[in-house]
Amino acid sequence: MDLLNTLVDKGLRRELPTREEALAVLATSDDDVLDVVAAAGKVRRHWFGRRVKLNYLVNLKSGLCPEDCSYCSQRLGSTAGILKYSWLKPDEASRAAAAGLAGGAKRVCLVASGRGPSDRDVDRVSDTIKAIKDQNENVEVCACLGLLSDGQAERLRAAGADAYNHNLNTSEGTYGEITTTHTYADRVDTVQKAHAAGLSACSGLIAGMGESDEDLVDVVYALRELDPDSVPVNFLIPFEGTPLAKEWNLTPQRCLRILAMVRFVCPDAEVRIAGGREVHLRTLQPIALHLANSIFLGDYLTSEGQAGKADLEMIADAGFEVENAGEVTLPEHRAPSGGGCGSRAEDGCGSHGGAGCGSHAEAGCGSHEGGGVCGSASAAPAEAPAAGAAAPAAPAELPAAELPADARTDLVSVRRRGAGTDLAPNA
Repeated sequence: MDLLNTLVDKGLRRELPTREEALAVLATSDDDVLDVVAAAGKVRRHWFGRRVKLNYLVNLKSGLCPEDCSYCSQRLGSTAGILKYSWLKPDEASRAAAAGLAGGAKRVCLVASGRGPSDRDVDRVSDTIKAIKDQNENVEVCACLGLLSDGQAERLRAAGADAYNHNLNTSEGTYGEITTTHTYADRVDTVQKAHAAGLSACSGLIAGMGESDEDLVDVVYALRELDPDSVPVNFLIPFEGTPLAKEWNLTPQRCLRILAMVRFVCPDAEVRIAGGREVHLRTLQPIALHLANSIFLGDYLTSEGQAGKADLEMIADAGFEVENAGEVTLPEHRAPSGGGCGSRAEDGCGSHGGAGCGSHAEAGCGSHEGGGVCGSASAAPAEAPAAGAAAPAAPAELPAAELPADARTDLVSVRRRGAGTDLAPNA
């Protein structure tokens, strides 16, 4: 197929495909999906070999969010039966992180629900970063705390954070249909603040929210222009009790085409399969490793994922290997020249046009999308909301749409273990 040969050549040169080419990838038939995977796999192996980076999510504060993001189980008005607790203490978060690191993760993603951190919250997270790094000198730490105010990214960097995650989620043109309590521009501003502070920026998307192919291409091209070091690709987890509970728009083949398109547009980026892979890729998860070079280990923020042991077996059985702590994730031209684990090189990932996507990603970690492992067996029980916290608003009314006959609601399972509980995590 001439299209795929052209895209491979461009990917090996870090050259930006045309929008028409990107759309054509999404429009390929199920009969051609393995050809698409094989082509994008050449680009993935050229830049990342057969390495798979493991990332581990620690949900520092669950639920109680004042934002109205339609996809999120932690949103204002959500009736999803998720765990709700206030901030984990630094030693609790450190014990939670240790479970993922013991399972082979090289990056810990610290996530907290909410619009954005207060200065006191930044202090809490800074103490948590120190506690984790005191126990694990070489660990990479990514923070995902929502919208950043001036100076906060610099404080997180000074505290030892290596990266910051904040996802664009969907195209600028449709953003207002998904969220009304903040804007697309607010999200772009936070990614730019992370860049400016010397943090490795991580920003990605959520597929399956009813968007068009054009919307998917728009957001991926916007990401390339923003040049984050990592691009997490989340697949919507349609939680009962959220406005998007009836949105079951993805097939395993559709997910593979989306991942391939992201790889072609962001050839030397750390593309991470994030929340929803178990729900939508299902038995085709190992094939997706030929497209993405990074995954989360175990559970997600508010939903259960595949067991960590099963993740490791899947990687080995598919002929890949876990990236170890001593290996640099990014290709040499993007590797940090002096500082954070994933900060970009001077020239960015770019194509001949200059802007590229990147590698570092905390899929899930960062857009409250409901994925991410947390906790250890000794994680503290759920805390009550802080004194003076606003009471949750009345639940938003959900659309009366019918569930599709092929909706796999049996695969959506709320996390009941790990951080915020007395039970061991699924690492």
